[in-house]
Amino acid sequence: MSVPAERAAASGASDATHIALTFENNRLASELFGQFDQNLALIEQKLQVDARARGNTVTLTGNAVTTNQARRTLDYLYDRLLKGASVDASDVEGAIRMVLAADDQLVLPTMEKKGKLALAQISTRRKTVTARTPTQDAYIRAMERAELVFGVGPAGTGKTYLAVAHAAQLLERGSVERIILTRPAVEAGERLGFLPGDMKEKVDPYLRPLYDALYDMIPGERVERALASGVIEIAPLAFMRGRTLANAAIILDEAQNTTQMQMKMFLTRLGEGGRMVITGDPSQIDLPRGVKSGLVEALAVLGDVEGIITCRFRAVDVVRHPLVQRIVEAYDAKAESRPQPEQQ
Repeated sequence: MSVPAERAAASGASDATHIALTFENNRLASELFGQFDQNLALIEQKLQVDARARGNTVTLTGNAVTTNQARRTLDYLYDRLLKGASVDASDVEGAIRMVLAADDQLVLPTMEKKGKLALAQISTRRKTVTARTPTQDAYIRAMERAELVFGVGPAGTGKTYLAVAHAAQLLERGSVERIILTRPAVEAGERLGFLPGDMKEKVDPYLRPLYDALYDMIPGERVERALASGVIEIAPLAFMRGRTLANAAIILDEAQNTTQMQMKMFLTRLGEGGRMVITGDPSQIDLPRGVKSGLVEALAVLGDVEGIITCRFRAVDVVRHPLVQRIVEAYDAKAESRPQPEQQ
């Protein structure tokens, strides 16, 4: 933990506040500051403070609010390092987002006493994933307590990745006996034509993002064994008809491309001991013209049903390249300026 060596507000015309933080572990302090102090530079840019490092001490200068935000950001990241986790630019940005959200008095279950950040996490044997935005924090906590969760919003917000991570965590805990991952096999605008191979080879291109997230959470050899034994099943949505999915973590991805009939069919598959997460982006519907999205209908119909939680991601929750967030915001602005399609 950091030691506040100095905290004094300058008198006179200047309202600057100075905080000097000393971190006990020199090696971790170096990792915290980043190569060539790049993490401190990011904090300076985002929080409008001056951060100057000397050895294992950093001096923060700015107004009272921003210097305190910078201190809490550094304390949280140092705690991560003490626990054996790494810190990169995305972790720094995530911590800053959460500190700002807490100060904006958003409804977040993320604050411990004395303003210490306690971000929601998902832990598997292979890695630990930490919330990087307030909505991600709420989403992780929703999946912990609800049997059915909708995660809706733009690409790059971590909806599918976090859902797969949560499913892997439930499997490792023994809370469920299997994982079922599914997507509707709908082409994204283009016509792919005839696909060669057996059934698995035909549908795998549609399901590749689910495989990618799964292999990131669970060692490859364990995934292969689980797929062979049926403990993990990845299949198109059409394969779910007529089944009751008990004691399973079930994820429906790209749900905006389900029809109304498909969505109702899927929702009624939930069996005893099952946990279901449905993700999608209503702004990227690839269904044929005139076919209404099952996700859009479900969000309208099930909004007040007890036991269901809906987490709505926005452009500010995008955790990919910063340019992706600006792209999403530009498209959102254009969509708001024109009449909405009937199914939206």
